[in-house]
Amino acid sequence: MRTLPSLNALRAFEVCGRLLSVQLAANELNVTPAAVSRQIKLLEDQLGVPLFERGHRSITLTAIGERYLADIVRGFETMRTATINLTEVRRRRTLKIRGYTTFAMNWLLPRLSTFHRDHPDVEVVFTTSLQPVDFKTEDVDAAIRLSHAPSSDIGSDRLVPNELVPVCSPDFLRAHPDLNDATPDTLSNVTLLHSLARREDWAKWLDAAEVRGVNPLGGLSYESSVLAYAAAMQGHGVAIAQRVLVADQLHEGALVTPFSFVLDLGAFTYYLVYPHEHLQKPEFASFRDWLLAVSAASPHA
Repeated sequence: MRTLPSLNALRAFEVCGRLLSVQLAANELNVTPAAVSRQIKLLEDQLGVPLFERGHRSITLTAIGERYLADIVRGFETMRTATINLTEVRRRRTLKIRGYTTFAMNWLLPRLSTFHRDHPDVEVVFTTSLQPVDFKTEDVDAAIRLSHAPSSDIGSDRLVPNELVPVCSPDFLRAHPDLNDATPDTLSNVTLLHSLARREDWAKWLDAAEVRGVNPLGGLSYESSVLAYAAAMQGHGVAIAQRVLVADQLHEGALVTPFSFVLDLGAFTYYLVYPHEHLQKPEFASFRDWLLAVSAASPHA
C-alpha cells in the first residue's frame, strides 16, 4: 500500500478501539455512529484485514486490530507532542544578554530563577565577553558593562556598586591573625591573588588604604575573577574582590574580609546598556524592571 489511510479513518479507529463502542466513539468525535462505521469499514478495506469482531451489540478488537491500535496510539501521541513542542517554541520569546563570566556566575545566575518563575515564556540567553557590544552589528538585546556612565546615545541603568575589598577563607585568616586593620602591611607576607582581567585592583586598594611595602603585582594570577575568588575560598591566599560579587560567599561564611577599608570606585561600575528602542519589547522591559529591582535589593547596593 503506497498511500496512508485518511486521518479521519485512523482517528475513528483509535477512538472506537479505545472505547470499544461505535456509539461512544461517535459521541466523542461529534459524528453519527453510521459515519464511524463507514470510516472503519473504509480502513479495513484499504488494509485488507478485519480490525474488529462485531457482535450483536458489541465490538472487540481482533489480534491484528490490537497490534495496529497500539501503533496508531503511539503515532497520535507523537503528533500531539510535536504540536505542543512547536506551539511552545513559537510562544517562547528570547532575550540575548551579554556580560562578564564572574558577574554571571556570582551574581546574576543565583538570582535569575526568580525572573524565570515570573516569566516562563521568556528564554534568557547569556553570553560572556570582555569586549564592548556593537548593537548595530550584533544580535544582542542588552549588555551588562563595567564602565563610567555610558553615552546618552544608548539607554543605560546603573546596577550595583563597584567596591574593592580583600577576601580570604576563614581558615586562612585564622592561620594569619596579623592580617587586620592594625597591621595591613602584613599582606607582604602572604600570597596575593589576582584576576588577569583586573590587574590594577590590588594597586588601587593598597594606594587608597595607604598601605606601603606590599608589591601589588606579586602573587598568583588567574584568567578570571571567579577563579581568583575560588582560590581564595580554598585557602591559597588573599584575593582583591568586587564586594557585590562575593556578597553571597561573605554572607555564607565561605569568605571573610580581614580589613574594614572598602574602596568604592564610584561611577566606574556596572551598567545595563541597550538601544533605546529595545524598551518597546515587552520581554526586555520586563527583564530590565526585574534586574533593577534585584540590583536595588542586593547586599551592598
